[in-house]
Amino acid sequence: MEGRIERQLKKGALELMVLRLLAERPGYGYELLTELARRSGGYFTLREGTLYPILYRLEDDGLLRSGWSAGAGRSAPKKTYEITEEGRAALAKGQALWREFSAAVSGLLLWEEER
Repeated sequence: MEGRIERQLKKGALELMVLRLLAERPGYGYELLTELARRSGGYFTLREGTLYPILYRLEDDGLLRSGWSAGAGRSAPKKTYEITEEGRAALAKGQALWREFSAAVSGLLLWEEER
């Protein structure tokens, strides 16, 4: 049961975290994977097969846009993602919802009965 709960919790938070990172600056997949792992102290160490469907879904929803950056020297072009204005609005709503949700869950799960 523990693995299932952890997977569901992560699934609900990943889109918001990706939007948050891209609100700071445009980035490409590997950068996002690295930054998610770094900022979470290794808790969110994802595979490309987890990240790219999220990026595609956010792009399909109009929250991100992508383009190809020219490779320098021998490096290959990279698909870079950036947040749209709709994405910024969705991020703000998601952050407010997260605050409410996490406070409510913490209040219930961490509540100790008075004796």
